[in-house]
Amino acid sequence: MKGITVRDRDAGVAGMTLTSDLPYPRAAENDVIVRVHAAGFTPGELTWPGTWTDRAGRDRTPSVPGHELSGEVAELGYGTTGLTIGQRVFGLADWTRDGTLAEYVAVEARNLAPLPADIDHTAAAALPISGLTAWQALFDHARLHPGQIVLIHGAAGGVGSIATRLAREIGARVIGTGRARDRGRALELGAHAFLDLETEPLTDAGEVDVVFDVIGGDILDRSAALVRAGGTLVTIAAPPRVQPTNGRAIFFVVESDRAQLTELAARVRDGRITPGVGAVHPLAEAPAVFASKNRTPGKTIIRVIEN
Repeated sequence: MKGITVRDRDAGVAGMTLTSDLPYPRAAENDVIVRVHAAGFTPGELTWPGTWTDRAGRDRTPSVPGHELSGEVAELGYGTTGLTIGQRVFGLADWTRDGTLAEYVAVEARNLAPLPADIDHTAAAALPISGLTAWQALFDHARLHPGQIVLIHGAAGGVGSIATRLAREIGARVIGTGRARDRGRALELGAHAFLDLETEPLTDAGEVDVVFDVIGGDILDRSAALVRAGGTLVTIAAPPRVQPTNGRAIFFVVESDRAQLTELAARVRDGRITPGVGAVHPLAEAPAVFASKNRTPGKTIIRVIEN
């Protein structure tokens, strides 16, 4: 089968190639083999330990990058339940196994959710990481509830835009941040107020119940002071160096969750959230896309198999 492989850690992007003789994956117990229609990737994933080793720390190069996917079930592993052959699915592949930039991939069934027929594969492949990250930050870790105030850094970005919609949906007051050009978009998404991080003091946000950070660095450090007693600072950027005085600070890595994916898909169907699809490229262009320094707005999607 066709797929993208990376030869070794030192080669990085330069070692990324399209191959036509990649071995067909083996379905372990409770796995499914998915015929991949569209896939997403994270530009920095070649630096992740899981890209190069399995769960036991053993080398697994050459590896296949990419973790977000949308496609259809081609094969069921022993003991797999809840999905059927030919079913449309989307989700998030394991960090320490070969990824989704290939025609077929083995994925734990629990990491996939049914994909409604009226959501196309390109949109579905853009949803798992951004959608699950936003959901888990707000509801699993911060336990956001109606009437609270949440400050969302990068409110117009891929993760922030979904977080803004989700927070507004449950009745929270949303303060978005970003650059000046993001103001209109953040307010359109439902933010009640917006702070330009380049020109306006962060302290203008006042005290908040929840800070959701996707930026890190100095912004993350200074955000701790905004969290009121009993509140929560949640970040995906790095472990917090500064703790809220009387609150919690949480760093987390997103995990797949079928129930949450299903909730997100329902919101895509009725227009409550919109996956941020950016550029779409064929599989053969994936190495060049990884190497490019030009980042277009939205999630870059690789079209693996034509719909």
